[in-house]
Amino acid sequence: MGDLEIRAAAPDDLPAIVEMLADDPLGAQRESPDDLTPYRGALERLADDPNQHLVVAVREGRVVGTLQLTIIPGLSRRGATRSIIEGVRVHADERGSGLGTLFIEWAIDESRRQGCQLVQLTSDATRTDAHRFYERLGFVASHVGFKLQL
Repeated sequence: MGDLEIRAAAPDDLPAIVEMLADDPLGAQRESPDDLTPYRGALERLADDPNQHLVVAVREGRVVGTLQLTIIPGLSRRGATRSIIEGVRVHADERGSGLGTLFIEWAIDESRRQGCQLVQLTSDATRTDAHRFYERLGFVASHVGFKLQL
C-alpha cells in the first residue's frame, strides 16, 4: 500500500467521491452524481470547520476511497473528545485489497492524534458485510442508533 496517499479532499475530487457514495443500493437512492451543486456547498462547509476531515485515498492519481472524520468535544465521559467515522467508501476496483482496513486505521490514528478517547461509527442495519469488517477491526456493536428524517 506504499503507493497510496491519504489527503484532504479537494473540489476536483467531488465527482469521484459522489460516484463512490452512489455506488451501492442505498447510496443509489439518495445520491445525485449528475448534480454536484449541493456537494460543492457541503465541501465548503466541511473545509471551513476544523473538526471536520473529509479525506480521500489516492492511488496513481486516482481517488479510490473516501471517508469523513468528525471530532466532537463533549462533557460526558469526563469531558472526553470522541470522533465519528462517516461515509466510508472504497472504489469497487479496490475492495478486498486491504484499503478499507488501512483507511479505518488512519481514522483511528488521526482520532488519537486529535486527543479522542472514543471512536464511533454507524452502519446501516442492512450492511452485514460492513458490520463484520468493523467488528474484525475491534469495533463493538454496543448501541442502537436512531435517526429522524427532517
